[in-house]
Amino acid sequence: MTQQASTGPLAQGGEGRPRHLPRRVLLVVTVYVVCFLWGTAIHLVDLAGGGHNSYASPAPAPIRVYFVALVLLDPLVAVLLVRVRPIAVTMASAVMTVDVSANYYVNWPQISQHPEYLLRPLGLLPFTLFALFIAVTASPLYRHLDRIAEARKPVGDNAG
Repeated sequence: MTQQASTGPLAQGGEGRPRHLPRRVLLVVTVYVVCFLWGTAIHLVDLAGGGHNSYASPAPAPIRVYFVALVLLDPLVAVLLVRVRPIAVTMASAVMTVDVSANYYVNWPQISQHPEYLLRPLGLLPFTLFALFIAVTASPLYRHLDRIAEARKPVGDNAG
């Protein structure tokens, strides 16, 4: 039995989700989801190891609160991406911008004294590369997901 081909990237599957995304879009969404779920796991491990004091570093309280909040924000972004919601791309950009900024702020004394600190494979390097990946892909991904969201709206559903 052969599957019937979809009529394009906007063809609808169950629950209003597209049945087919172009491979490059699926790849980008997959990278986002995997990285945000990985971030969730890292923050959960941190919290399991030290509780709410896991981030009791020289970081200011708002940054420590933000790091704890990532346990909720990261999986929320992942779920919204799996649901192919354009707002997920905006949230991913905002979450990573704040996350990278906060991490560089907290780690700047080490970075300024030892620039090679940036190259540690489990330090700031993968997360900086992911932030750059988001910076490069966010706009086209948002546009694509927004087209899908527009195609999902019932005919005659005008906001104006």
